[in-house]
Amino acid sequence: MINRRQFLMSAGLTATGAIIGADVMANPHNKKTIGLQLYSLREEIPTAGIEAVLKKIAAAGYNSVEFYGFNTKDAFFKKSAKEIAGILKDNKMISPSGHYDLKLFEKDGQQTIDAALAVGNKYVVIPYLTADIRKSLDDYKVIAEKLNKIALLCKQNNIKMAYHNHDFEFTKFEGGVCGYDIFLKETDNTLVNYELDLYWVVTAGLNPVDLFEKYPGRFKMWHVKDKDKTNPKLQTEVGSGSIDFKPIFAKAKLSGMEYFYVEQENFAMPSDESIRKSIGFIKQNLLKK
Repeated sequence: MINRRQFLMSAGLTATGAIIGADVMANPHNKKTIGLQLYSLREEIPTAGIEAVLKKIAAAGYNSVEFYGFNTKDAFFKKSAKEIAGILKDNKMISPSGHYDLKLFEKDGQQTIDAALAVGNKYVVIPYLTADIRKSLDDYKVIAEKLNKIALLCKQNNIKMAYHNHDFEFTKFEGGVCGYDIFLKETDNTLVNYELDLYWVVTAGLNPVDLFEKYPGRFKMWHVKDKDKTNPKLQTEVGSGSIDFKPIFAKAKLSGMEYFYVEQENFAMPSDESIRKSIGFIKQNLLKK
């Protein structure tokens, strides 16, 4: 008899996986799946509603979206996981991963995983660490062990886990060691994956390709956002800034990348125009055969 977890996973994948073809789900990085991190349009959700925002993203040409903002009270912007799965299906979209706060797993990790499965997520992503829990290398070691435990719970539920970086993880402590070094060395490489935010890696003064070469296969997802040429503290449309994405995308296989998401946290033009400009550049310049 099928159990509850198997049902949730099956329901989520049925609602989303069949939308753009089994080949995309089996071999995600086949240049057909282009995603947007929903946080990019966070200011529009309260007024327009999540259904209208997802429709807008689909109209811009994206067939994948990464959620954020889930909580056990309001679920996904006051929509249940089942409702979200239906909206995704209506727009011929999938949601391979979502951002879920670390604190959710300290309260009710199973409820969070059940919601992720019902939406169709293949990955649960821990997106951020508050400053008070990452003051030292010992703090990072404690978090690494938490990530291992979360990843094990995910495995028991037939879903995977990943961690998303900013730039603070690359701050050096004693001995020139940084928090990201601790994570990559002390998390189980068979369980804990990574979503590499390319913008924040470059902001930290590093080359993403160097990480791919040192830790091949561990970076299953990317956030693709560009650095404004005039003000590097701001972001801009992919292809309009200072980051050269071509050599990074050329090493996608070495990275282990399965999915990537455009993300932009500030706009100098209407968001509709911005997200269309980014996907246009990606299709024309980064995903060519």
